[in-house]
Amino acid sequence: MSLLIYAESADGKLKKGAFELASYAKKVAESLSTTVTALVINVSDCSELSKYGVSKVLKVTSDQLKTFSAKAYTDVVKQAANYESSKIVVLSSSTDSLYIAPLVAVSLKAGFASNVVGLPVGMNPFQVKRTAFSNKAFNITEIATEVKVISLAKNSFGIMESQVTLVEENFVPTICDDDFTVKVTAVEKASGKVTIADADIVVSAGRGMKGPENWGMIEELATVLGAATACSKPVSDLGWRPHSEHVGQTGKPVATNLYIAIGISGAIQHIAGVNSSKIKLVINTDAEAPFFKVADYGIVGDAFEVVPKLITKLKEYKAQNA
Repeated sequence: MSLLIYAESADGKLKKGAFELASYAKKVAESLSTTVTALVINVSDCSELSKYGVSKVLKVTSDQLKTFSAKAYTDVVKQAANYESSKIVVLSSSTDSLYIAPLVAVSLKAGFASNVVGLPVGMNPFQVKRTAFSNKAFNITEIATEVKVISLAKNSFGIMESQVTLVEENFVPTICDDDFTVKVTAVEKASGKVTIADADIVVSAGRGMKGPENWGMIEELATVLGAATACSKPVSDLGWRPHSEHVGQTGKPVATNLYIAIGISGAIQHIAGVNSSKIKLVINTDAEAPFFKVADYGIVGDAFEVVPKLITKLKEYKAQNA
């Protein structure tokens, strides 16, 4: 009766979020005197999961599942949970997992809590702490069903090593043609070196950049920091940057260690979508920009003067500490 996690992957490799999920599940499992089993789909090397407390991996290999299908993936998670007799299923807060989490809960007749930000505050009854009202508040949610499904908010727990012995098992779920009534005709991927989903640092910019031709310094700053690039909604709407880079409540949510907002005034929808980031640095010429009210650090100045100086200083620092 192990605790089950769905460890996401991309291009056959585990995502960083899978290790945070494993770290979290290990702590929950310890309090229940049980172990952690991870379900992986089309991943060749799962050994690193053992470093973070996963005792068993159910490996699914299927050409039908090379492209994400919510209904098919939901069915595979359900079968894995039943196979392991898991009473707790933990998923991440990625786009795909948030899509399937409520479907998994329905299929298992389980209660579901999203945006969980910490270890359970109680086991009997089972209670978890969650964010609410666009990360402006917290609530304590009780799940009374026998089977429980929770999704862990990104970057809310951290990655913690807890080495265990790992057993890998090939798992062959039943996959039905009915699971693929919705067809994927194309997949659009961001072209950056670091994706927003996996980034510890995100460098984001808005209309203050004045045009797409000025994005070179944003990309250079991101490269120096090993960060992902992002943008505000107006920028993607104008076609200056791809929609895959649009972050905020109406775009991709961001919960990074550092979020740098350059030339973004801070509409409420944008702030709500990035508010879970641990440190927010804002660079803007307008000292009254709403973003400054929620920023941890703020620079009132012209981005075309501030950013090049910041890049130079960072390069100097890296050279001295190489």
